[in-house]
Amino acid sequence: MAEYASLTDPELARRHGLFVAEGRLVVRRVIEDGRYAIRSLLLSEAAQQQFQLDGLLARLDPAVPVHVCTAQSFREITGFNIHRGCVAIVARPPALDPDALADAARLLLMLESIANPDNVGGIFRNAAAFGADGVLLDAATGDPLYRKAIRTSMAATLRVRFAYAQGPDVLPKLRTRGFTVVALTPHEPAEALDRFLNRPRPARLVLLLGNEGAGLSTAAVAARQHEDDRDDRGRDDGHRGRDPAQAHAHVDGNPAASYTRLCLSRLRVRHTRCGETRPSAIRI
Repeated sequence: MAEYASLTDPELARRHGLFVAEGRLVVRRVIEDGRYAIRSLLLSEAAQQQFQLDGLLARLDPAVPVHVCTAQSFREITGFNIHRGCVAIVARPPALDPDALADAARLLLMLESIANPDNVGGIFRNAAAFGADGVLLDAATGDPLYRKAIRTSMAATLRVRFAYAQGPDVLPKLRTRGFTVVALTPHEPAEALDRFLNRPRPARLVLLLGNEGAGLSTAAVAARQHEDDRDDRGRDDGHRGRDPAQAHAHVDGNPAASYTRLCLSRLRVRHTRCGETRPSAIRI
């Protein structure tokens, strides 16, 4: 039970090779997935009864401890209110090799310094919904296996493959593998997304997304092959005609996840119009 007393310190769990799955939906998906080594469960009486009825507890290794306690005891043990009285301590999977991830992909997202767990979770949720093959992260991006990122993603961070990729050679190596690198930014001289989509589609694509406040670094923008405007210039939202820095300052507070959804949804719409026979995935 000592592990549950340290849930408020995400770095401690990470150093010990663990992550926390919180909420019935997330824990259900961890159990159903079968790839994750669950260390233990802490459940409210209601969650325990539901999992028992659904046959989820029977799918656990018999050696996995299942602790059941009251809602009040949850707070006393963990130090905060657990979402819907359900939490699991899970071993982190081995880190993926970024080259192996890229070799098997046709559509990747690459995140630079996106620290907010809500944004990280939202991006992974969009990646799962629109069929991206994986996500590349730099060291400054928030942990996809942080409990809030997992919960926000509706467990998509457990299903969408990701790898850490760092260094000045990351984008050049992707280009040598045949990827077209597209930076999503509201700054000039970016072209409108629709204009890019109206051209012949590249066989392999990487979308670069930058920090919630500062956006993409100068180095990342310089290394791209295309630069697309993250603002929808067709909208009458008061940004049209503004200085790009001013427009950037006025975008909504959750831009990274929102722009990912906008871009991926338009990629799917355009490709579906061209006769894609597998609407569950984006293939460009």
